[in-house]
Amino acid sequence: MLEHWLLDADVTYLNHGTVGAVPRRVLAAQQRIRDEIERQPSRFMLREVSGLVGQPRREPTRLRQAAESVASFVGARGSDLVFVDNATAGVNAVLRSLALGPDDEILVSDHTYGATAHVAAFVARERHAQIRTVRVPYPAFDSAALLDEVTKAIGPRTRIAVLDHITSESALVFPLAELAAICRQRGVRVLVDGAHAPGVLPLDVPSLGVDWYVANLHKWAHAPRSCGLLWAEPSCQASLHPPVISWGLDQGFIAEFDWVGTRDPSAWLAAPDGIAFLKDLGFDELRTYNHDLAWYAARLLAARWGTRLGVSESHVGFMVSVPLPLTLGNTADDAARLRDALLFEDRIEVQVHASHGSLWVRVSAQVYNDGSDIDRLADAVAVRCRRA
Repeated sequence: MLEHWLLDADVTYLNHGTVGAVPRRVLAAQQRIRDEIERQPSRFMLREVSGLVGQPRREPTRLRQAAESVASFVGARGSDLVFVDNATAGVNAVLRSLALGPDDEILVSDHTYGATAHVAAFVARERHAQIRTVRVPYPAFDSAALLDEVTKAIGPRTRIAVLDHITSESALVFPLAELAAICRQRGVRVLVDGAHAPGVLPLDVPSLGVDWYVANLHKWAHAPRSCGLLWAEPSCQASLHPPVISWGLDQGFIAEFDWVGTRDPSAWLAAPDGIAFLKDLGFDELRTYNHDLAWYAARLLAARWGTRLGVSESHVGFMVSVPLPLTLGNTADDAARLRDALLFEDRIEVQVHASHGSLWVRVSAQVYNDGSDIDRLADAVAVRCRRA
């Protein structure tokens, strides 16, 4: 499968989940779009993409057509979905559009992605609101315990909960529908950071019972960078504004987000090509292969390194975080040194982070990986443990 990507064959790439890796076929589709733009830039950008000038169009803009295709993939309507550069941009749009008062609370977890947590902290500071943090049961993860922690954390001033679908560092698949139901019963709105979900989980976003759902398409859905989506429940759209205000102000959800100034729209327009590539590979077969490889990695690495997994298979998608032996350290500096050593000395690209008193590797499993890649990582770390 490596022939479908431009990845360096001399590097074992186990880090697809960080910024994705764009297939050759999708890159070619994006370049065709760029070539088309440059033949008539003004017409393409102002008429074909945005409809900013000219007579009212009979057919949807190119951006709306792409949005319809992506919306179908996540079980939604195109009229409820807009493109954003990435999940962080979507989080910014939602949280910075909220009407929060002093001492209102934003609920996050201690596994919330760092950039998302920064956005929440910034908004809370600006509005004199508060951050309430839920402790995720971890490293021994239990869904029922998480539901209980969220239930206990919701207070009378909690206005919005920011929930992960799949966490970033710990790579846990959360019971999102159940978490959303708890929030909904208590009158708390829900923003979902689904950065890692499209292409990993079969999605029917409207059925989840959430208010906003943001996600990346350039990770597991094979879109070019940078390409994300923002879905909003219809009653939440009127008050929602992009972080960059432009010509669409007060003209509606789609008008505001579809044009935020001159930018390269080719990643968004090529997103359906990424989904088509995913489907041609066989989405169900790919999901089975990647999940099985991730779970194989979890068991093999923990066994080889003598560490203990705290997650069950049901909480694993295409990524898994495995604790490393304590001989390798437990600080962020230790993690950075090990990640550099694995890349520059062992030619293995993998995420390494410090958490809960130890170092962890987060392995991403994609169809261009196989068991030999996991074996290489296991051996490289074992050698470093013996040296330590």
